[in-house]
Amino acid sequence: MSATTVEQPVRVVLADDQPLVRTALRMVITDTTDLVVVAEAANGAEAVRLVEETGADVVVMDLRMPGTDGIEATRIITEGPTDARVVVLTTFDDDDHVYAALHAGASGFLVKDMALDDILAAVRVVASGDALIAPSVTRRLIKEFTGRPRTEPAAPRRRAEGITDREREVLTLVGRGLSNTEIAGELHISIATAKTYLTRLLAKLDARDRVQLVIIAYEAVLVSAA
Repeated sequence: MSATTVEQPVRVVLADDQPLVRTALRMVITDTTDLVVVAEAANGAEAVRLVEETGADVVVMDLRMPGTDGIEATRIITEGPTDARVVVLTTFDDDDHVYAALHAGASGFLVKDMALDDILAAVRVVASGDALIAPSVTRRLIKEFTGRPRTEPAAPRRRAEGITDREREVLTLVGRGLSNTEIAGELHISIATAKTYLTRLLAKLDARDRVQLVIIAYEAVLVSAA
């Protein structure tokens, strides 16, 4: 008789300079069985250190913190030796740095007025290896950033090369914020086929997750604010 494998809870680091935010998240996580808070950080440098010390799976990261901000902390964590993934938790309407955070390696982002249960669901999605970027938020992201000048020198635009015409269609729809189900409906294919195209795009474009595909679609000028 084989032994039953016991799933280990997802280890979470909360990084936010507002103690009330951390307390609220910690309290709701305490009531779950599949998530556990292993550390709390009040700034980016502390978050980086705690991720390395605890071997955390996911960091819920605020962007605006004193000292090392969330963008730089995200970059250090995702480029470092750990497998920790970062979910940005910010106020989208007021924050000009969301796009930079995604470039830094965040696997998704949330807004602070979301329900706590939705934030927990997002942590689970990211911990499973997927990315969380809601279609409606994706559309807002593209509209916001295609309509404003960049405050930093623009990086060379990435071209979506080496993909088929069909894959380019799928990439465009991903960039527009469509879900797999919506892509399947738009192209009259099955959801499984849509997922297959997505997997191929991730491999061919050396993209970490769906968030990066959105960025590539934007930089390749496959999508616009229209």
